[in-house]
Amino acid sequence: MNTQYMQHEQGKLAYTDYGGTGDLVIMLPGMGALRQEYRFLGPELVKAGYHAVSVDLRGQGESSLGWSAYDIPSVANDTLALIQHLGADSAHLIGTSFSPGSIVWAAVEAPEKIKSVVLIGAFVRDPQTNPIMKAVMWLMMNNPWNVQAWRMFYPSMFPTQKPDDFDDYLDQLIASLKPKGRIEPVKQFANTSRKPSETRLIQVKCPILVVMGTADPDFPDPIAEANYIVEQTGGQLLLIDKAGHYPQSEMPETTNPAIIEFLQTVAG
Repeated sequence: MNTQYMQHEQGKLAYTDYGGTGDLVIMLPGMGALRQEYRFLGPELVKAGYHAVSVDLRGQGESSLGWSAYDIPSVANDTLALIQHLGADSAHLIGTSFSPGSIVWAAVEAPEKIKSVVLIGAFVRDPQTNPIMKAVMWLMMNNPWNVQAWRMFYPSMFPTQKPDDFDDYLDQLIASLKPKGRIEPVKQFANTSRKPSETRLIQVKCPILVVMGTADPDFPDPIAEANYIVEQTGGQLLLIDKAGHYPQSEMPETTNPAIIEFLQTVAG
């Protein structure tokens, strides 16, 4: 897929348009990840009759550097701007890890533009990180070898299995982080408060699907965290047995059909 760009405020956002002519579905990756995180889900959404688009977060992947903020409200505003840029009145939003916080913000800020939300391995409140993982993350972000540390750490997010193209994806990810200044947005996303989304959870009115891998190492108790979000939002729960932080690429054969079924239920 060719990279396309949207000029927005202080920079450019890179996105992949998988095609399709139905309802727009925008997919946002996690902190320190690429839009190719959705390389398995995007084509399946098109087959199911949706217009599927994945976007690099500001400062990540092929999106530009130099933004004044790397936080939940700014990414939410980027997402709302992308809906308009793509000529749609509204969209379904799917996000992993950091980006669900911005999706929650957007759903409350502009409810008329958000049809539904899918929150995968969602960090939507402070602080629910596994203490060991929190220490590891701090060390990775605060040493001269942080990019190499990220390469060593990232495979742990796939505790049960890795996709066949995992090494290729990881090479692309590390290459995107090596240029000067590219690790800084990851640090800022890691350190920004999740309070803006935590306080808005109960205000989300659109249909919600909460997806969590039961072996997600980022949470002390991933099932309890998923249940908390469901209780706050009234959303549906999808647990992916033995999956880690990225079930849509670790176990796409289980996760992605369930996401599509949710979207079809919303449309119905």
